[in-house]
Amino acid sequence: MTRGRGTVLGIVLLVAVGLALPSGNPPRAQTADLVRAIAAVGMTVADMDRSVEFYGQVLGFRKVSDAEAWGPELERLQGVFGLRVRVVRMQLGDEQIELTEYLTPRGRPTPIDSRSNDRWFQHVAIIVSDMDRAYAWLRAHRVEHASPAPQRLPDWNFNAGGIRAFYFKDPDGHPLEVLWFPPDKGDPRWHRPSDRLFLGIDHTAIVVGSTEASLACYRDTLGLRVVGGSENYGPEQERLNNVFGARLRITTLRAPAGPGVEFLEYLTPRDGRPAPADTRPNDLVHWETILVGEDAMAVAAAVRKGGCAMVSSDVVAPSEATLGFTKAFLARDPDGHAMKLTQP
Repeated sequence: MTRGRGTVLGIVLLVAVGLALPSGNPPRAQTADLVRAIAAVGMTVADMDRSVEFYGQVLGFRKVSDAEAWGPELERLQGVFGLRVRVVRMQLGDEQIELTEYLTPRGRPTPIDSRSNDRWFQHVAIIVSDMDRAYAWLRAHRVEHASPAPQRLPDWNFNAGGIRAFYFKDPDGHPLEVLWFPPDKGDPRWHRPSDRLFLGIDHTAIVVGSTEASLACYRDTLGLRVVGGSENYGPEQERLNNVFGARLRITTLRAPAGPGVEFLEYLTPRDGRPAPADTRPNDLVHWETILVGEDAMAVAAAVRKGGCAMVSSDVVAPSEATLGFTKAFLARDPDGHAMKLTQP
């Protein structure tokens, strides 16, 4: 997929299939510059050393920071009393993930029966230079499969034909995806000569119950721009997601910088479960899309007007910028996916 129009499983030409993009984007005056970048994608882990080894040794990420933090400001930010966390940032290409281990209190494990159409589902899509080599490498490191094997998207899907994808899981059960683009598809940076197998993160994908409700949060409130959309189905899609009968409406959004955010709305089957109402940031199903804005107070004011929901009691200003921000707050979208807005 090309920057500015791409989506993970390729865009069927919108005119050809009669699929319009979701009602445009909001006027720039309303949401301009609220969010300047998606800085990282965060997840809660049970054993930091194990996770650092997995993402470093298996997927080629490098550690860029490692810190512990605790105290009343962080408790108010995350909504978890008595916490102490270890937070590690890791980078692949130009993109970063943020791993958080709650040293106290410990949260709940990922449900063993989690499915790709459950609405707590979130993953990151990692671009690879060679799918066969990447799959052999992952097999050699005994990763847990989520797809039975890499799937090649069919040629009838004009903009996606030849793209290959595979779902698997990290040691905590977080779903991950590797993607390979043929020469005529994808952002040009994924085709630059490189001796690396794992190149960077294209996007994070989230399952949503209603595309329109999610657009009210990410587009209309936060100002992300819709850059692509498609409707995907067929045996390759079913096997990729490991959901029989999967038919998805996919919508891709981007901030001015950083990886994209992709909505996965399952048109069929409609039996995906909502995120438990009592999910907390120390539970292992917790992910955070970490956004950067120049004015956290302005973004919080926009969130309070609707579309998204505040989790933090207010914008928090830690006495020390141990975790790399001066102000921040946590919010959730209509399906419970968490977003952390940070101000440098």
